Amino acid sequence: MRRLLLHNAMWPGLVGKGAGASEPAIGLERMLRLTADARIEADPSIRFDGVDLFLYEPHIDIHASPDEIRALADRIAALGLGVGSVVAPVYPDMLGGSAMGSRNDRRRFVEAVRAACEYASALNAHGVRSCGVIRIDSAASPVEWAAHPVENTTKIADTFREAALVAEEYGERIAAEGEICWAAMHSWVEMLRLLEEVDRPASLGFQADLAHTYLYLLGYNAPEAALLEDGYAEEAFREAYRTMTASLAPYLFDFHVAQTDGSVFGGGSHDKTGRHCPVDAPEGKLDPVWCSRQWLLDDRGELREGIRHICWDGCMFPNAVLERPETWNRVLGTMEAVRRGI
Repeated sequence: MRRLLLHNAMWPGLVGKGAGASEPAIGLERMLRLTADARIEADPSIRFDGVDLFLYEPHIDIHASPDEIRALADRIAALGLGVGSVVAPVYPDMLGGSAMGSRNDRRRFVEAVRAACEYASALNAHGVRSCGVIRIDSAASPVEWAAHPVENTTKIADTFREAALVAEEYGERIAAEGEICWAAMHSWVEMLRLLEEVDRPASLGFQADLAHTYLYLLGYNAPEAALLEDGYAEEAFREAYRTMTASLAPYLFDFHVAQTDGSVFGGGSHDKTGRHCPVDAPEGKLDPVWCSRQWLLDDRGELREGIRHICWDGCMFPNAVLERPETWNRVLGTMEAVRRGI
């Protein structure tokens, strides 16, 4: 079986931080250094292999010149890290627009994907990037979607299909992140319907995050799709989890290891989404190794085709947590446990 690469997400330094937020953003250079320095005490030879990037300022200028992109790639490579998946700035307050919005909104969405593909291509040409996908969301809320659910899902599917065609031009794949704050992606049932309607299985698939998909089971933002009730037993949890993963895991393109306490949290454009919590939090609801196996292994018990790396996501952690080296040492230990469990 091929060896999975272990990556760390850089966007926890950005999402819910910066102007108008309670905490400043943590710069990319600092996030890179914290990642590169992480070690497991029992085996210091194990380290993060790379990072996944959010193509948005102040971390990334998506309009950077080729020389500026090469300079960034050099700095990442000098730390012994590679680059994997990149998040396209498809949101209305960035380059993009709602995937179910006006014609102009949807045009901007697709152009944001194109800009992400071009940036990723420059990283590929440098050699610092050899795996990963372009990640997107629908950039629209479930409340707006609910006014006309069938029509709006079709609009989003059309936009995603157009974006997938752009990605194909660049030899890239797109992963749509299942998260309850995004229209037509806010439940496992609607996510599956959207993927089926897009119908580009070679170039547009699913990005699963353990924290976000846990809320799929509970039916947040979609009670009719709930698979679990409060006070559930472990056996019920595992049955529900297998039901969800049997539907969505065949579409898996990208994967985030995470922990959650089952609560919801919002910041910026991320309204009412699954709260990430520290990997060793006593209130954590998940066994990351068991849950990861359900997503990552196919019916034959083999790693799903196309998965070359997994990424840790600790989005919206307080800066004090992100700045502690022991945070990343513990995360790395969990990531290695997941890799060994596959």
